Amino acid sequence: MLRSLGLLSLTGNLLTGHIPYSIGYLTNLTELYLFNNNLNGHIPNSIGNLRRIVWLDLHDNDLNGAIPPEIGTLSFIQNIDFSNNLLTGVIPSSIGNLTYLYFLYMYRNQLSGSIPSELAMARGLIDLQIGTNNITGSIPPTFQNFSRLGTMLLNDNFISGAIPDYLVNYSEFRVLHLGNNNFSGFIPPELGKRTPLSELYLFMNNFLGSIPPNMNLSKIEMFAVYDNMLSGPLPNEICVSGSLSHFTVSNNLFSGHVPKSLKNCSSLFRVRLENNQLTGNISQDFGIYPKLDYMDLSYNKFYGEVSRNWGSCPNLTSLKISNNNLSGKISSELGGATRLVQLDLSSNHLVGEIPTSFERLSSLVNLYLDDNMLLGTIPSVLGNLYNLEDLNLAKNSLTGPINEKLGECLKLRMLNLSSNKLEGPIPIHISKLDKLESLDLSENNLNWRIPPLLGGLTVVQTLNLSRNNLTGSIPSSLTAMVSLTTVDVSFNQLEGPLPKMRAFEDAPKEALGHNKGLCGNNTGLEYPTQPGHQGNKKKVSIVILIILPTLGFMFLVVFFVVVFCYLRKRNPNVTFRPQETRTHPFTIWSYDGKMVYERIIEALEDFDSKHIIGVGGYGTVYKAELSSEIFAVKKIHALEDGEKQNLKSFKNEIRALTEILHQNIVKLYGFCSHSHHSFLVYEFLSGGSLWNVLNHMKQAVEFDWEKRVMAVKSIASALSYMHHDCSQPIIHRDLSSSNVLFDSDWVAHVSDFGTARLLKPDSSNWTSFAGTLGYIAPELAFTMEVNEKCDVYSFGVLTLEVIMGKHHGELLTLLQETKGISHTELLDQRLPLPEEQVAEQVELFVNVAFSCVHKIPQSRPSMRSITLDLSVETHAAKSNKIST
Repeated sequence: MLRSLGLLSLTGNLLTGHIPYSIGYLTNLTELYLFNNNLNGHIPNSIGNLRRIVWLDLHDNDLNGAIPPEIGTLSFIQNIDFSNNLLTGVIPSSIGNLTYLYFLYMYRNQLSGSIPSELAMARGLIDLQIGTNNITGSIPPTFQNFSRLGTMLLNDNFISGAIPDYLVNYSEFRVLHLGNNNFSGFIPPELGKRTPLSELYLFMNNFLGSIPPNMNLSKIEMFAVYDNMLSGPLPNEICVSGSLSHFTVSNNLFSGHVPKSLKNCSSLFRVRLENNQLTGNISQDFGIYPKLDYMDLSYNKFYGEVSRNWGSCPNLTSLKISNNNLSGKISSELGGATRLVQLDLSSNHLVGEIPTSFERLSSLVNLYLDDNMLLGTIPSVLGNLYNLEDLNLAKNSLTGPINEKLGECLKLRMLNLSSNKLEGPIPIHISKLDKLESLDLSENNLNWRIPPLLGGLTVVQTLNLSRNNLTGSIPSSLTAMVSLTTVDVSFNQLEGPLPKMRAFEDAPKEALGHNKGLCGNNTGLEYPTQPGHQGNKKKVSIVILIILPTLGFMFLVVFFVVVFCYLRKRNPNVTFRPQETRTHPFTIWSYDGKMVYERIIEALEDFDSKHIIGVGGYGTVYKAELSSEIFAVKKIHALEDGEKQNLKSFKNEIRALTEILHQNIVKLYGFCSHSHHSFLVYEFLSGGSLWNVLNHMKQAVEFDWEKRVMAVKSIASALSYMHHDCSQPIIHRDLSSSNVLFDSDWVAHVSDFGTARLLKPDSSNWTSFAGTLGYIAPELAFTMEVNEKCDVYSFGVLTLEVIMGKHHGELLTLLQETKGISHTELLDQRLPLPEEQVAEQVELFVNVAFSCVHKIPQSRPSMRSITLDLSVETHAAKSNKIST
């Protein structure tokens, strides 16, 4: 009876297991719908027996293996949908036999090989979608045989070559999606000539030249050509139809003015023009957009005032116009954009006061007005922005006291008011901001004492109060700031003892200097002059200072030379830094290098191999237990005759790790330089390396999505600190999963600074080749100039590795595996799917990672902007996502 069945529809997560071979017995079947189930296994080749079938739909399952070539025997079939599965192998050439085939959907699988030229024999095709696979090669020349093709989606593959000119002959052609491939050359000048395109996606390729002026865009709705090397003007007729919704041309070399048709384009939803060379009066070139959600005009050459029109865009969530030449006041009408989540007007020439109308922006999460010429006081209405997480008003001319109302912004994580003219005391209300991670009040005219209640900011990592007029002592209550890693209180009138905590004890001299008289356990401090020892003794002191040096100098020189030579023969050169408590073993050993050396040798039994926990490029790592504490000891490989690289790496690591102090960077306790054994002593991180975690099933499963999100944020924070917050930028040069370590709480730490470089502003910073294959930026293959963008590239690769749970050694393969990362089958399959906000964060991370591995180094973002992007709330992350 079933043999006579004409239609079979079983959908909606009802079925599991394999498609039975017996499906081929239903020879009268004309329609088969098994989509949206949990089917796995192969598509049986008996499917070729369904000679009468017209509609075959298996999408959204877990089917794997190759597509059976018997599919080419279904001579009456009109629709094939195998999308969203795990199919591998090549596209069968036998599909070309299907002369009645209208719709072919095989996107989001793992198909490989090239597009078969025989496919063009199915001349009736209307819709061809094979995007998000691993397809290589070029578009076959036989595709010119298509006459009815209206939609072609080849996106997210590795297809190369130029766009064929014959595409302009397709009479029904409306949608072309070639994004994220390796296409090159110029855009055909007559593309869409016969039928106007409605969707054109050419982003993330290698296209050159300009947008052809005669391209028919009269019905365009979505236009995305970002991340190429296109130049010249933008197309003038981009919105003549009034239906354009998505216009993304960022990260190119476009110049000239914004198309006039954009001004009255009321259909706009998402516009990204950032990182080009566009110009024009911003207050005249843009209008009112009732549907607009996202607008980014940053890093161009726009001028004029911030238009009141933006305030009349009721659905606007993100407005970014940083790094342009804007002037004039910020329009109070901007407060009308009440759904704004991100507002970035930084690095312009804006004047006047911060509008009080900002109190209406209750959804605001990120507000950046820094690096302008704003005047007046900090308005109290900012305290009503209860969702605010990042507030940056630095580098302006703001005056008056710090408004106490800022203490009501309880979600603040970053507050930067530096380089203004603020005065008065630091308000104690700031101590209510218990989520604050970075506080910068430097370069103002603040006075009085540091409030002891600031010690309640337990998650603050960076505290900068330098270049003010603060007086009194530094409160001992600051020891409660357990997350503090970077502190700067220089150029004040502070005196008295430092708080007994590592952030102050390890702070560089420059971060504590130019005060009235600070003292404490910090090697960079000089003992302060005590009051009451001047007055009548002044003349006596002068006489002594003149006479004694003459009499004692020669004696002291002889004495110290003898002592130095004696100690040099007996003791190795050992340096250790005092730590947080007096019970810590290094507090004692810091006074006796020989004791340190002997204790370590004893604990490791003269570096017995049973204590080895890892082997690196220039050293072997041992686990040493000393005084009931565990440390990691890296012993430098013995130098061969004439070999200097290991010694250079040893010195690099010391120089880098003594320069940086950050909670996500491994801590160096000390080092020993000795003719027999040279080694470094670090904190011991029991969680092992990221590489080990991802390559062991049990640990990988425990390393869930929330932990992975935090790990990526931690690594980004460490790199941002190295690149932007050190006295000289530090480039790691060898960021990989082997060099990221976890402690017992899954907190990530960047390690192994043997190849690190301190960038010198007056140097070309050229260097020898270094790094781990698979993580090295491609430009290093032909240039040895080291800069921050090399680390940014490695961070992008590492982020993708964390999300996927694997690394294939070559970035090309890595990107190939990550196409469509927002879809569940391409995430780390060992974990359950991320949910809600975490899922959106993961997808945001992938978008950030792709921007980091851009072919053009200048188009990669900075680590500072990355850390800000990764901290955006879920709804802001969603608005940043490319909708295609």
